[in-house]
Parts: sequence; C-alpha cells; structure tokens
Amino acid sequence: MGSLVSPARELRTLAQYPQLAISKAKDDPEIRAKYRPFLLDAELEATDWISQLELETTIAMAEENLAKTESRLKVLVLYGSLRKRSYSKLMAFEASRILHRLGCDVRIFNPSELPIRDSVDATHPSVQELRSLSLWSDGHIWCSPEQHGNLTAVFKNQIDWIPLSTGSVRPTQGRTLSVIQVNGGSQSFNAVNSLRILGRWMRMFTIPNQSSLPTAWKQFEDEGGDGSGKARLLPSGNRERLVDCMEEFVKYTIVMRPHFELFEDRFSERKERHDRETECDG
Repeated sequence: MGSLVSPARELRTLAQYPQLAISKAKDDPEIRAKYRPFLLDAELEATDWISQLELETTIAMAEENLAKTESRLKVLVLYGSLRKRSYSKLMAFEASRILHRLGCDVRIFNPSELPIRDSVDATHPSVQELRSLSLWSDGHIWCSPEQHGNLTAVFKNQIDWIPLSTGSVRPTQGRTLSVIQVNGGSQSFNAVNSLRILGRWMRMFTIPNQSSLPTAWKQFEDEGGDGSGKARLLPSGNRERLVDCMEEFVKYTIVMRPHFELFEDRFSERKERHDRETECDG
C-alpha cells in the first residue's frame, strides 16, 4: 500500500513573484515619487527579508484577484509623527513594502503640511489631498505612536480632517482598516484600542489582528537611522506580527471590496433620501 503522506508542496515566497508589485516602468512617475518613499533599490528589494516571506495563500489570492478585476487594491497609509526620526513612519514604511510586494497600489500621506483642524478652510491643498486619497482608497493602514497613553495629535488631526460624510458620499464607510502602534517604552495597547474606536466611528471594517511595537528605538537598524526611512525593522516576533497583519489585511480587503456598495446601503439613509425626495415633490 502506498504512503498516505502527500509529498511536500513547495511554498512560494515573494521573491518568486516580483511581477505582483507595480514596476517602475508601469507606475506613474509623479505618484511613485510623491507617495511611495518606502521603495527600495531593485537589488536590495530582491534579497531583503520581505522577499523571503512565505505568503503562499495571500500570493495566490492577490494573483487571482488582480487577474479577475484588473485592478489593484488601493491602500492609504497614515502615520502619526513629524519627528525626523519617526518610528511610526519607519513602521508604516515596512508595512507598505509588504503590501507593495503583494500587488497593492500603496500611497503614504505625509502629514507635515496638514494644518490643525479648523485653523484653515477645507479648501487647503493638503486637506483636499488627504480627502481625495481617502475617497480613492479601498482600505487604510493607520500607524500612531503612543504618547501620554494614547494616539498623537498629529495622527488624530488627519482623521479629524476626513469627514464622516460629504453629502451622500462617505469617504471611509466600508473600507478595511489595519491598526498599528509604536511605543517608546514597554508594550501597550492604548493607541491601537483608540484607533479601533476611531475606525468604528468612521464606519470601517477593522481587521481582528493588530500590531504594537515596544521600545521602538531598539527594533530598527541603527536605532532608526538618520530619518531617511531606510532603517529596517530587525527580526523579532514583533516583525512577524506586522507580516501577519498585512497578510490578513490583504485577505479581508480582497473579500470585502466587491461588496462595498452592499455595506453602504443603510435603511436610515434610504429613508432620509426618500423623505427629501417626497418634500421636493411636494
């Protein structure tokens, strides 16, 4: 009788599927320069730790979804610090590199020119840019430092500028969301808990998993480097958790995206539209 054990199946790594990522030749050069500061040199990208990740199931899902829809998952990434050596930015860059390699169209918003909410009119260019990116996106990645036991003003200010609704359009409703925090000291979950509350309020679907990075200054090469964003996340269970979160985010977004309109259809809003139309007819 033959063996009941199936032969081992070779599991695919991202290095074997470079075609999933948007290539420089196929990318918009202005978008690439402005919104993808996380990109690595081609030689480094081919051999770095992300390339060695075994993400067989998610690779297969991303391949199938891209072939079927001819549309990449559109991901907006927000981070919450203006410091030159910003650990939330470094963490956001690593998350973005994973998503990029999984075929997503990833765009990072730089909050440095975003004014305090209500200090200027909403026509301010940075406000309009942020709102346009939110409307464009299928999902968000939110990464905030924890400061005084909660998320930072820099991060909250970005969400405050994104309206819950603009007329009949809801810029975040139905989008998927993954939440991340970085800590200067020991591990905490206050910021990710607050981010979940924000996500619920913005009517987003927050994935179950989350990432919290303790003693962030110890977790990156050269204590975070010179602020250029090139310092890489060191091997640890925390890095593996970040991979888990990005893998889960892609899976949920692929499943959810075809049904966004379904989840935007609400009884109270249908009734409100009906009442308005009845008043107009009257």
